[in-house]
Amino acid sequence: MESTHYVAYFFGGVFLTNAVPHFVSGVMGRPFQSPFATPSGVGLSSSTVNVLWGFFNFVIAYLLICRVGNFDLRSSDQVIATGLGVLLMSVMAARMFGRFHGGNSPDNA
Repeated sequence: MESTHYVAYFFGGVFLTNAVPHFVSGVMGRPFQSPFATPSGVGLSSSTVNVLWGFFNFVIAYLLICRVGNFDLRSSDQVIATGLGVLLMSVMAARMFGRFHGGNSPDNA
């Protein structure tokens, strides 16, 4: 397998993880930070914008994971590459969004 496939799977995991909070917040009718808000990534975007942004991220994740190479869930190296993308984006999102929603407070430990 080519190393570019691992890079695609890694970023597929990143996009997959990024899709979840935007899509879920949007479906719940809640505003949420997005790149389209003012200021970007800090201000709140409408629930509709977040559903569209989340869906777009799902599409990119699908293209990177399912359409690049032959992703196999039984292949540990491919799953690890994707999982590392998921883990990295999850930690980054927790730290970033925790700033706005109280998730980084010691009182919430």
